[in-house]
This record gives sequence, C-alpha cells and structure tokens, in this order.
Amino acid sequence: MQQRSNRSKLILALSLVYVLWGSTYLGVKIATEVLPPFLLSVLRFILAGGLMMGIGFTVEKQRSTRLQWKNAAIIGVLLIGIGNSSVAFALAYMPSSLVALFIAALPAWFIGLDWLFFSKKRPSNLTLWGLVLGFAGLFFIFDPFYLLHPDNVVRNYPLWPIAVLTAGSIAWAYGSLLSPRLDTPPQLTSSAIQMLSGVLVTALMSVVLEQGQWHSVGEMTSRTWLAIGYLVVFGSLVGYTAFSWLVNNAPPQVSATYAYVNPVVAVILGWVFLKETLAPHAMFGSAVVIAGVVLMTLRKK
Repeated sequence: MQQRSNRSKLILALSLVYVLWGSTYLGVKIATEVLPPFLLSVLRFILAGGLMMGIGFTVEKQRSTRLQWKNAAIIGVLLIGIGNSSVAFALAYMPSSLVALFIAALPAWFIGLDWLFFSKKRPSNLTLWGLVLGFAGLFFIFDPFYLLHPDNVVRNYPLWPIAVLTAGSIAWAYGSLLSPRLDTPPQLTSSAIQMLSGVLVTALMSVVLEQGQWHSVGEMTSRTWLAIGYLVVFGSLVGYTAFSWLVNNAPPQVSATYAYVNPVVAVILGWVFLKETLAPHAMFGSAVVIAGVVLMTLRKK
C-alpha cells in the first residue's frame, strides 16, 4: 500500500513539474516585457515565499532547528537566487522556446556533478554518448558561428546570455543534488525558506544592475499581473513544491526528466501566444538534444 502511495505521489509530482514548469517560460517572458528580470524574481518569490511560509507554519507543527534553516537557505540561494534567476534573465533577451531547449540539457549537469562530487560513479558509455549528443544538439540550435544560417537571415537575439544560463544550470543541478543530503525543515517550510533566501540574491542583483528600471513597476499592466499571479501560484507554490518533493524522494535521473517535456510545452506555448518559431536547423538540434537526454537516462530504474 505504501509503495502504491509513493508511486502515485511520484506520478503526480512529475506531471505537475512537466506541465506547469513548461508553461512558466511563457509567464516569465510576458512579465519581462515590462519588468526587468531580477526585479520580477524578487516580486515573484517574495509573494510565493510569504504565502508558503504562512501555509507551512499553519500545516506543519514541527519546529525547525537553526541548522535546518541554514541548509534550506543554502539550497534556496543555489536554486532560486542563481538557477531560476538566470532563466528569467535570459528570457529577457532570448526567445522562450530557445531558453527552454537550452535547459533541456540540464540532465547533463546532473550526471556530471553527481559523478564528480556525490556518487563518484562513472556514467555508462550510453550516458556519455547522450552527453555528447545533447551538447551537439545545442550547437545546432544556437549555431554560434552562423554555419547553418542562410546568408539573408540575421539572428535577432544575443548569445551572451547562454553563459548566464550555463552558470544557472550548474547551480540548479548542484543544489538539487545537495538537497536530499542536507537536513532541512518540513517540506512546505523548507520551500518557503528557499524562496525567501533566493530573494536576497535577486534583490542584490536588482539593486546593482536594475535601479534605473525600477520605475517599470508603475507601468505594470493587467497582462503583467496575470503573468506574475500565474508564476506565483502555479510556478512557485505548486510547481516548486512538487520539484522539492521530487529531489528529496526520487533518484536524480528521474527528477531531471522534466527537461524532456518542459521544452515541448514551452515551444508550443511560445508559438501559440508569442508567435515564436524555430528555424529548421534549430528544430533538428532540438530533436538531437532530446535524443541525447533520453540516452542519458535510459535504463535507469
């Protein structure tokens, strides 16, 4: 009975992360039409973290130690402060579909960091081939040297945010692998602490880089508020809690599989609502990335 219950929780958590997080790329893209990315993250996670803390204190009666709070804060800095904010930053400059496809290579960071710092187990040859395929697919998607672009096509977005995305992906993978190895508060309280500690980093970045854009808060439209509301409720309260449960209760290879589905959801929504399209070479590269990710996690229980 317990095994069946855990399986049901696993399926539900994966389904929520698959679909809801795939749609958050659209939400962030819409919100950053008005707000600078770090300020958006501050507003989003102050609201979500405050609500989550209230729910946690009401539902979870267990008192947490200072060490547990510290551990949750470390994870929050890695996941929210660096990982999630890097995605919001990149979405301010690049199409949501391409950012999502870059994040599809996240299992490569999970596998590499797990090998180097945690399990110390060398990946199988199949997994290594998957890593090679994944990064080859990213090269096709972004085509940094214009090898595949027709002469009359000009890229309308910069490539330098990829460096920010890479740093964010590494921080996200490391924080996800570290989370189940640290003693943290109960689930809801831990998620709230992670969000609020991540806000400290994003607030600092906004102070340093975005002060001249803070006036945009007064320019927020109903479309912007709807996007933020969606991100708070479905992206953070529901989606982030489901992911936190996954990283603490499922193997890394399983919790990282959301990277298969999120790009598909993001590409479809970007096409429907933002009229984003993918060039033929990017579509081919997308298929290569997904094939590589499948190989990375093939035959994992």
